[in-house]
Amino acid sequence: MTHSAERVEEIKAEHQTVVGQLVMPSSLAALSEAEYNRLGKKATLKMDMTIMPILVIMYILNYLDRQNIASAKLANIDTDLGLSSVQYQTAVSILFVGYILMQVPSNLIVGKITWPGVYICAGMAAWGVISALVAVVTSFGGLLATRICLGMVEAIFFPGALYFLSLFYNRQQFAFRTAILYSGSQLGNAFGGLFAIGILRLDGSHGISGWRWLFLIEGVATTGLAIVFAFILPNSNKKIMGLSQIECEYVQWNYAKDIGQADNNKEMTALQGLKMAVADPKTWLFVGILYATYIVGAVVQFFASVVQGLGYDRTTSLALTAPPFVLCVFCMLINGYHSDVKQERFLHIVIPLTITLIANIIAVSSLNTAARYVAIMLLPASFYSAAIVILSWITGSLSQPSVKRAAAIALINALCNTPNIWCSYLYYGAPRYVTAFIVNLAATVLAIAFAVATVIYLKRQNGKLNRGVDIGKNGPTADQLSAGFRYIL
Repeated sequence: MTHSAERVEEIKAEHQTVVGQLVMPSSLAALSEAEYNRLGKKATLKMDMTIMPILVIMYILNYLDRQNIASAKLANIDTDLGLSSVQYQTAVSILFVGYILMQVPSNLIVGKITWPGVYICAGMAAWGVISALVAVVTSFGGLLATRICLGMVEAIFFPGALYFLSLFYNRQQFAFRTAILYSGSQLGNAFGGLFAIGILRLDGSHGISGWRWLFLIEGVATTGLAIVFAFILPNSNKKIMGLSQIECEYVQWNYAKDIGQADNNKEMTALQGLKMAVADPKTWLFVGILYATYIVGAVVQFFASVVQGLGYDRTTSLALTAPPFVLCVFCMLINGYHSDVKQERFLHIVIPLTITLIANIIAVSSLNTAARYVAIMLLPASFYSAAIVILSWITGSLSQPSVKRAAAIALINALCNTPNIWCSYLYYGAPRYVTAFIVNLAATVLAIAFAVATVIYLKRQNGKLNRGVDIGKNGPTADQLSAGFRYIL
């Protein structure tokens, strides 16, 4: 036996080299436990530095381009285009029609193609162009058309980004990375208003209204960055910019040994994956949790107006929208990290939602400025902290086959974004918005109830797996079963 082969045999006792049908690559098996751990930390950090900053910037711009209409209202877009209150609310909500309808088709594409990173960047370039075109609209019809198109191409990003992350990170890593990704939307919410303050000062420059400058500048910036990112984002875990071959092998092994198998997007058609996702009861339990949570989350569509209801001028109102979302970023990162460390999902969802419940009670029961701002501070931090763990629970519980995972992520996210259409009509009766906050209160209770039902169901599924009971096609795959896969609760 050669020295190398002897070394491999010695190392097998130090760390797990066989998981079900999977065998650790010989390059990794030859490492000592300390060397393996050092390699893992280095590879993960380098992968984080390649992928996560780009996705965060993408999400910031995704949110800015989508939410600019709220800042534009404060800059009199409704007056310039002659919009009624209902027409403005329709322009806000119509984006989600295209956004919802295109998510599943888009993710079925991204789940099957060889270049998912390039595909997401192409979508980003497209929504940047469309956002910039809002600067030239002159009527309600023109605004409506651009908002519909914007929603259709923005549908590529978020479900696509979640699936994209699931190609590189396992269940012990995913909640924290989802929190990092989601921080992009919150940073967009936090500083979008402050950024808008600066751009709106261009009002009248070259005869162009401030809100037109807002859409133009942010749209052009989005398109330019998309082109750069297309050359950096990896398209699979087999080749990642900045990582050596052995580091890529670690990423592949670290993923496969947790899930129980490597991804194979050739094992079924996109339509078969969608059918599997629709037939799985877990899909609909997760829809229940996330749908109710996103009902509450719809408040961010009107956050600037809700904050303005505290009685401050436009600039102060935009500035006051930042602190709640900065707090939100910290809370999401802490909750996501702790959820990964403890490998626990249920309590990391229910505890933040309990805080959401309290915040809604404060908001609906008091007109005191300090009390309502406390509620405004707590709302995004709590319901988004729950949402990122829900999304991680979805990805880890509906993990295989990979085409089913892509379909499930998009289907759940698409259905759960429908509150953004009808919830926009709840925000009337300023400054109290009684109807909206009562609905939010009921939705929070419903989300907690669905979370309880989900953990009970998954616990029973794990019990059956422990007893060797076949739980059918909605359970883990044969390879996952041989690797000892169990659902995280």
